[in-house]
This record gives sequence, C-alpha cells and structure tokens, in this order.
Amino acid sequence: MSDILNRIVADKRLEVGLRKQLIPNKQLEKSVLFERQSPSLSKRLINSNSGLIAEHKRRSPSKDIINQNLNTHDVAKGYEIAGACGMSVLTDMKYFGGSLEDLLTSRASIEMPLIRKEFIIDTYQIVEAKAYGADVILLIASILSRNEIQMFSTLAQSLGMEVLLEIHNEDELNKSIMPSLNMIGVNNRNLKTFEVDLETSKTLSRHIPEKFVKISESGIRTVEDINNLKTYGYKGFLIGENFMKTKDPGASAAAFIKQLNG
Repeated sequence: MSDILNRIVADKRLEVGLRKQLIPNKQLEKSVLFERQSPSLSKRLINSNSGLIAEHKRRSPSKDIINQNLNTHDVAKGYEIAGACGMSVLTDMKYFGGSLEDLLTSRASIEMPLIRKEFIIDTYQIVEAKAYGADVILLIASILSRNEIQMFSTLAQSLGMEVLLEIHNEDELNKSIMPSLNMIGVNNRNLKTFEVDLETSKTLSRHIPEKFVKISESGIRTVEDINNLKTYGYKGFLIGENFMKTKDPGASAAAFIKQLNG
C-alpha cells in the first residue's frame, strides 16, 4: 500500500470510531432511506450507449483543489439531465473535501444510482451508505483482505445495494473474485506514483470474468478513450476531474455524451 493510502486508512479508522460513538447503527437503520429500493447501476451500464458514471469531487491528494465553488444539487441535477448512468459521490472530507451531506443532497436531487465513493474499512460505513441514500458501495481491494471484501460485499447486497470492487493489478483481482460482487472497476492510476495509464484497463480486461460488469476509472478524457476501452469489454467509464474542473460539470457531461452518441 502506498504511503498516502496508509495515511488515509489510518485517519479513516479514527474517523469511523468517532462516528460510531455519535450515531450508532440502530439510529442509522431508522433513516427514511433505509427502506428505499435501489435502482441497479450494473443493469443501466449494460443497457447504455455511453456507460458514463460522472463524479462529484472537489479535490484530491494528487491534484489538490479541482473545484470548491460548485453546489452539489446543481452538479447532480446537471449530470442526470446530461444522461449519465450513475453518479459517484466522494464522501471523504480530509483528503477529497467530500461529505455524507453531499451524498444526501445528491439523493434528494436525483433518481439515478449513486455510488458512495469512500475508503470502506468497517461494516458501519456500509450501513451508513444505505442510510444516506447510496445504491452502490465502492470496495478498494488494495486496502482490504479477502475476508473483509467478502463480509462487506455480502452485507451491502443484503441491504439491497450493489458492489463495485476497485483493483489496480492482477494480484488484487485474483484475491477478490467472489459471487457477492456486481462490478469490477480498474483504476488506471498508479497509487505509488499517481501516474495514469489506460493500458492498465486493457491489460487487466482479459482476466476479469465475463459475469462482472467492467468499469474503467481515472484518466479517461476523450470519446476515443471510451470507444477504445469498449473494444476490451468495458461497459462503464468513471469520469470526475474532466467535468468537475469546468464551471458547469452537467453541461460538460452533456456535451461529452452527445459527442459519444454522435
């Protein structure tokens, strides 16, 4: 695990410990959103021409500030109107400037599937994701053991959510493959150097079993990138910075999708 990931995970353990004391599981389960039926992101991706998952992301450790001035409701609404299949919402505050409130605001604003993008290291965060309106949870293979992936993914599915597992290499894929996953996302960013290379998705595509919906994440900038990745069996494409760095992410996403469907 890279130094930055080690730091994030250590901070996350402290943060989750505090959150558990403030709002116990039983209280989360009383959320009005807990009984909500989640739409399926994986089905939407399979049936979509664009496969676009648009991200709400204010900053990141590799890029620092991307955009601090946007209203979450406007971003979510813009993405939905643009025709995205789903939206990924970063809920980590310290490193990404996100929050669970961003997830809640997005949920109140739109109908399409929401991914809680977070460093999940505890079952508590999965119950929290459901309570705040997520339809999909992200599990990062590099920070979890096989047992944790199994426990977390099974819990998420039992709560009616789908599971997107993120990998960076073949070792992470091999330790993680199990029936309780819906989608496998290949992150093209090298966590040690933060460099991005779409070849990662191309190389790993042939090792991912067909029954999982394949998603490519990070470094996707052009329509050509997507058309190229589609030939490797990818159905989903996660784009954040490209839209978020503009004044109107929704309009940028709409223009991109129009070009893609052109």
